[in-house]
Amino acid sequence: MKNYEGMFILKPDLDKASIDKILSQILELVAKHKGAIADTKEMGKNRLAYSLKKNKEGIYYRINFSIIPDAIAAIKKSLVLNESILRMMIVKI
Repeated sequence: MKNYEGMFILKPDLDKASIDKILSQILELVAKHKGAIADTKEMGKNRLAYSLKKNKEGIYYRINFSIIPDAIAAIKKSLVLNESILRMMIVKI
């Protein structure tokens, strides 16, 4: 298992329940692929350098986890369909 860091930018107009639902979806995907969450941190709402899907701000979240490398593609494929996630990036630490 390798360590990864995922950075997620969510739509700024989401309520707390919607944000919790998206985060639980991410955590369930990691658990489904036998991964372990090390840390989850909300980094707050920040202004974007350029508009993403007509949004000028985004809510940033950072999630550190460990998982087998083959599962990363499946996680990205599942999350790219979610319209509430403006951008995401998963990198190996």
